[in-house]
Amino acid sequence: MASSLDTLCGQAFGAKRYHLLGIYKQRAILVLTLVSVVVAVLWAYTGQILLLFGQDPDIAMGAGSYIRWMIPALFAYGLLQCHVRFLQTQNIVLPVMASAGVTALSHVLVCWLLVYRLGLGNKGAALANGISYLANVSILALYIRVSPSCRSTWTGLSKEAFRDILSFMKLAVPSALMVCLEWWSFELLVLLSGLLHNPKLEASVLSICLNTSSLAFMISLGLGAAISTRVSNELGAGRPEAARLATRVIMVLGLTAGLSLGLIMISVRNLWGYAYSNEKEVVEYIARMMPLLSVSIIFDNLQCVLSGIVRGCGLQKGLWFGIICGIVVQMLLLLGITMRTNWDKEVRQIKPKPLPRITHYFIGWVLGVSNSYGVWLTICHFSSVGSQGKGQSFQFVPASRHDDMNMEHEAYMLLARSRSRTLTGQRR
Repeated sequence: MASSLDTLCGQAFGAKRYHLLGIYKQRAILVLTLVSVVVAVLWAYTGQILLLFGQDPDIAMGAGSYIRWMIPALFAYGLLQCHVRFLQTQNIVLPVMASAGVTALSHVLVCWLLVYRLGLGNKGAALANGISYLANVSILALYIRVSPSCRSTWTGLSKEAFRDILSFMKLAVPSALMVCLEWWSFELLVLLSGLLHNPKLEASVLSICLNTSSLAFMISLGLGAAISTRVSNELGAGRPEAARLATRVIMVLGLTAGLSLGLIMISVRNLWGYAYSNEKEVVEYIARMMPLLSVSIIFDNLQCVLSGIVRGCGLQKGLWFGIICGIVVQMLLLLGITMRTNWDKEVRQIKPKPLPRITHYFIGWVLGVSNSYGVWLTICHFSSVGSQGKGQSFQFVPASRHDDMNMEHEAYMLLARSRSRTLTGQRR
């Protein structure tokens, strides 16, 4: 839900309505805190929920215990995302990077202290996440409070944050579904792997593959955040040509990053498993998964970059539609694979190198991601950023209903100036 700030704060900053950034941040914090309460209740019963889905009892109860200790991190992470996006949309990235670097280094010490020194095990690892998130958000909050760079965008607490929440939710809910549906597809793979004949091995291998994919995803995530900020700033300032140029550059960077990471993963496929396990069976299993994982990394990089473009335009509903298309394709493929599985045959089947059933699941996920990529590419092509000289459009949620007419007038003037520039360029 915090990704809606990419659109709101970015376009407000581009339009030089700086005071709105602080209001939007407060409104996001309020909404995310309320949502986190609901999610925390759900997390408290994760173990029982996993048992209802037929998961291994040891795995289910271990996951339930871990996620309960992650509840403090849930609230801290929501606050952190609001502060990060508040700064990023103002092109303030060095403090965010420095804060993340400091907390990442200290996180190692905190993990050692809680996991080994105090003997909390995986519970300590979960609690360490909450402590690190809280330290990170505290550093950023202090920077926003004392830095001259945020003097015009953060003017203190305001009652405006409690107004027009429904307008905020129109962007926040599609933004949340945009992220959740994609990550739920990852979790669906883990749940399905727990139903196979060797759930501990299958779940371990898939977790390693998804962790590798998440690690590679961080590069495209940074590119997506950068293009989202640039597009929203340029559209808010009435410069569609600059936004269009930025999208072309980021598409090349995204494709280059995806291909490079894919080639690296294929090159180290026989060694990568040792970074996670010393079991030969696990390492060989991961090596067979790496070519398919490399393909998924390429598509995942491209779809992350495209999602950043669409977020900057305020077209979260289009993103939602694209993800739903991919999820439906993926769900049907995975459901077909599961329904056609002969469990007795799987138990009896003994071969030197059987084709892992989990590979079929991963193929379904790759096809789902590629389908989403195709839909989002179409949306970007027909949006104002991708069109050739047909003006601009963006969604601006006002700080309050009293600003509606003023904001509509400003949006109209920005649109008129953009079209005037386009016509002038065509005449020349």
